[in-house]
Amino acid sequence: MGAARVLPAAQGQLPLPPALPVAAAQLLGQAHRGLAEAAGSPDPRWRYATAHLAALRAAAAVLATRTEPETGRRRPRSAWVLISQVAPELGEWATFFAAGAAKRAAAEAGLSSAVTAREADDLVRDAGTFLRVAEAAISRTPPGAPVRTRPGSAGDGRRPPGRPRP
Repeated sequence: MGAARVLPAAQGQLPLPPALPVAAAQLLGQAHRGLAEAAGSPDPRWRYATAHLAALRAAAAVLATRTEPETGRRRPRSAWVLISQVAPELGEWATFFAAGAAKRAAAEAGLSSAVTAREADDLVRDAGTFLRVAEAAISRTPPGAPVRTRPGSAGDGRRPPGRPRP
């Protein structure tokens, strides 16, 4: 097989978007696999922790497309803080998932009272929605450009955008 050729765009057609960075594509793949693993787990603690990690990987994929690697030694920052800075349209999601970090840590530690089955199921669903929103933000936006896909209000900051109140 020979090398791939780049064909000129036909007149009247839009050019293809730039290729997704390899790191972002890998992170999205890991997020999808993690979400599938979470959905299939009978243990609510494992479901919650794995779904939260899948959302974190989706956030990292957005960061991989919108930021440049930092040089030198800097203090580590939360991916959720960085997402709010580089993708403000995902800020409510970042607030929601950042609020669940302690619960994820408790679930990973095996605390039996860390999460309920309902909380785990809800987070699997919310992480799946966030993954789709993150993919849409990545696919529609050149690095550094603002995205106008802000979902509805999260209200108290602990409920993800677009999620109806009970």
